[in-house]
Amino acid sequence: MREDPVVRRSLERLGIPPEGVLLVHGAFRALGSAGHELDPVLAALVRHMEPGTLLMPAMSWRFVTVDNPVFDELATPANTGALSERFRVRFATSRSIHPTHSVAGMGRLAASILGSHHLDDTPCSARSPFGMLAEHDGWVLLLGCGMDSCTLVHHVEEMLAADTYLHPPSERQAYCCRKRSGQEIAVHVRHHRRLARNFFQFQDRLAEEGNMRVARIDHAILRAFKAEDMVRAVADRLREDPTAILARPGDRFRMM
Repeated sequence: MREDPVVRRSLERLGIPPEGVLLVHGAFRALGSAGHELDPVLAALVRHMEPGTLLMPAMSWRFVTVDNPVFDELATPANTGALSERFRVRFATSRSIHPTHSVAGMGRLAASILGSHHLDDTPCSARSPFGMLAEHDGWVLLLGCGMDSCTLVHHVEEMLAADTYLHPPSERQAYCCRKRSGQEIAVHVRHHRRLARNFFQFQDRLAEEGNMRVARIDHAILRAFKAEDMVRAVADRLREDPTAILARPGDRFRMM
């Protein structure tokens, strides 16, 4: 399996521990436009994390909806880009059971981190892969994408300010989730409210604290940080003001 040596060296420079847990949010466009190939990029990630655990979002909220409420662990595609979809199909050995916010993974702790996602009624709960990342001393890598892709922030929203950022329990929606074994599970989900959110403030906060590591591959920016640092930064702001993530005039933001 040929790997991209530039990506591998960048992971080493960022200091991402191979024996640990890494969640990668990836956008391939910038790397692809510079001549990098999808499979060698993935091979570099897989080889680097071979002693540990590699995770990637495999979200399917575009495909699994109120009108099409069936999620299949193996058959439902991810709508999180070419990198994560190729990882899900070619490399992942497990995928969390969740209709809209599933995560695919491989490695030593993948099955345990991904195994309880369906047990709560919010997408990024304490028993989701996002909620379990900090307790496993995990890292997050934003590969060619911005801070607005960092789903970990939603986990802290759910823990500390659910009434602000989530629809109420009375608006839960029901889904049928089918495991690769064929077993079907009923999953009920309270979805995130569609709001203008400013996640970029936390990029600045971690950078000011010295907790953001940055590398560049051609036009692609790589940002890496420990999950516990992000959880703490977001929690500090939400304890000060539960509406702190909502974008204000002049903020850089994204509707999420």
